[in-house]
Amino acid sequence: MLTFGGGRLFLVAGATDMRKSFNGLAGIVREKLKADPMSRHLFFFCNRDRNRMKVLVADESGMWVLSKRLDRGTFAWPAADADVTRVEYRGEQLALLLHGFDAERLRARPWKRRLLQTS
Repeated sequence: MLTFGGGRLFLVAGATDMRKSFNGLAGIVREKLKADPMSRHLFFFCNRDRNRMKVLVADESGMWVLSKRLDRGTFAWPAADADVTRVEYRGEQLALLLHGFDAERLRARPWKRRLLQTS
Protein backbone atom coordinates (compact mmCIF):
# COMPACT_ATOMS: atom_id res chain seq x y z
CA MET A 1 0.00 0.00 0.00
CA LEU A 2 1.20 3.48 -0.83
CA THR A 3 1.27 6.01 1.97
CA PHE A 4 2.57 9.55 1.84
CA GLY A 5 2.27 10.71 5.43
CA GLY A 6 3.68 13.74 7.12
CA GLY A 7 3.41 16.20 4.29
CA ARG A 8 0.97 19.03 3.79
CA LEU A 9 -1.47 19.12 0.85
CA PHE A 10 -1.29 22.00 -1.62
CA LEU A 11 -3.54 22.56 -4.63
CA VAL A 12 -2.04 24.69 -7.39
CA ALA A 13 -4.82 27.14 -8.27
CA GLY A 14 -5.86 27.43 -11.89
CA ALA A 15 -5.03 25.20 -14.83
CA THR A 16 -1.80 23.31 -15.40
CA ASP A 17 -0.57 21.79 -18.66
CA MET A 18 -0.99 18.04 -18.07
CA ARG A 19 1.82 17.25 -20.52
CA LYS A 20 4.23 18.24 -17.75
CA SER A 21 5.82 15.48 -15.72
CA PHE A 22 8.50 15.31 -13.01
CA ASN A 23 10.72 18.25 -13.98
CA GLY A 24 7.94 20.46 -15.31
CA LEU A 25 5.73 20.05 -12.25
CA ALA A 26 8.71 20.47 -9.91
CA GLY A 27 9.53 23.70 -11.77
CA ILE A 28 6.01 25.00 -11.13
CA VAL A 29 6.38 24.18 -7.43
CA ARG A 30 9.69 26.06 -7.27
CA GLU A 31 8.79 29.07 -9.43
CA LYS A 32 5.09 29.62 -8.87
CA LEU A 33 4.66 28.35 -5.30
CA LYS A 34 8.15 29.22 -4.01
CA ALA A 35 8.28 25.80 -2.36
CA ASP A 36 10.65 22.84 -2.36
CA PRO A 37 9.34 19.92 -4.46
CA MET A 38 11.47 17.52 -2.37
CA SER A 39 9.76 18.60 0.87
CA ARG A 40 7.47 15.53 1.01
CA HIS A 41 4.45 17.79 0.71
CA LEU A 42 1.85 16.70 -1.85
CA PHE A 43 1.28 19.13 -4.71
CA PHE A 44 -1.93 18.74 -6.75
CA PHE A 45 -2.40 20.07 -10.29
CA CYS A 46 -5.50 20.14 -12.50
CA ASN A 47 -6.06 20.74 -16.21
CA ARG A 48 -8.19 23.48 -17.79
CA ASP A 49 -11.21 21.17 -18.26
CA ARG A 50 -10.91 20.12 -14.59
CA ASN A 51 -11.23 16.42 -15.44
CA ARG A 52 -7.58 15.43 -14.98
CA MET A 53 -5.38 15.73 -11.93
CA LYS A 54 -1.72 15.07 -11.20
CA VAL A 55 0.04 14.79 -7.86
CA LEU A 56 3.74 15.42 -7.30
CA VAL A 57 5.31 14.06 -4.11
CA ALA A 58 8.83 13.12 -3.06
CA ASP A 59 9.84 10.27 -0.80
CA GLU A 60 13.21 9.06 0.48
CA SER A 61 14.24 7.58 -2.87
CA GLY A 62 12.85 10.00 -5.44
CA MET A 63 9.73 11.64 -6.82
CA TRP A 64 6.28 10.30 -7.67
CA VAL A 65 3.84 11.65 -10.25
CA LEU A 66 0.36 10.21 -9.85
CA SER A 67 -2.51 10.98 -12.20
CA LYS A 68 -6.27 10.61 -12.29
CA ARG A 69 -8.72 11.08 -15.15
CA LEU A 70 -12.44 11.39 -14.55
CA ASP A 71 -14.76 9.51 -16.88
CA ARG A 72 -17.54 12.02 -16.16
CA GLY A 73 -17.84 15.31 -14.33
CA THR A 74 -15.22 17.75 -13.10
CA PHE A 75 -13.23 18.59 -9.99
CA ALA A 76 -14.27 21.67 -7.99
CA TRP A 77 -10.86 23.29 -8.49
CA PRO A 78 -9.88 26.73 -7.13
CA ALA A 79 -9.49 29.41 -9.79
CA ALA A 80 -6.20 31.18 -10.37
CA ASP A 81 -5.98 34.62 -8.83
CA ALA A 82 -3.23 37.21 -8.81
CA ASP A 83 -2.93 36.82 -5.03
CA VAL A 84 -3.60 33.08 -4.70
CA THR A 85 -1.32 30.55 -6.37
CA ARG A 86 -1.76 27.69 -3.93
CA VAL A 87 -4.47 26.53 -1.60
CA GLU A 88 -3.67 24.34 1.38
CA TYR A 89 -6.14 21.54 2.05
CA ARG A 90 -6.61 19.17 4.94
CA GLY A 91 -7.03 15.46 4.32
CA GLU A 92 -10.78 15.68 4.84
CA GLN A 93 -11.10 18.46 2.26
CA LEU A 94 -9.09 16.46 -0.26
CA ALA A 95 -11.31 13.42 0.29
CA LEU A 96 -14.38 15.57 -0.41
CA LEU A 97 -12.78 17.00 -3.57
CA LEU A 98 -11.86 13.53 -4.86
CA HIS A 99 -15.41 12.29 -4.18
CA GLY A 100 -17.06 15.08 -6.16
CA PHE A 101 -17.87 17.67 -3.49
CA ASP A 102 -16.95 21.35 -3.53
CA ALA A 103 -14.78 21.53 -0.42
CA GLU A 104 -14.45 25.33 -0.71
CA ARG A 105 -18.16 25.81 -0.03
CA LEU A 106 -18.23 23.52 2.98
CA ARG A 107 -17.02 24.89 6.28
CA ALA A 108 -15.63 23.02 9.24
CA ARG A 109 -17.21 23.84 12.57
CA PRO A 110 -14.84 25.94 14.69
CA TRP A 111 -14.73 23.43 17.54
CA LYS A 112 -13.95 20.51 15.26
CA ARG A 113 -10.18 20.96 14.87
CA ARG A 114 -7.47 22.74 16.76
CA LEU A 115 -4.79 24.05 14.41
CA LEU A 116 -1.29 22.95 15.31
CA GLN A 117 1.80 24.97 14.56
CA THR A 118 4.10 23.20 12.09
CA SER A 119 7.58 24.21 11.18
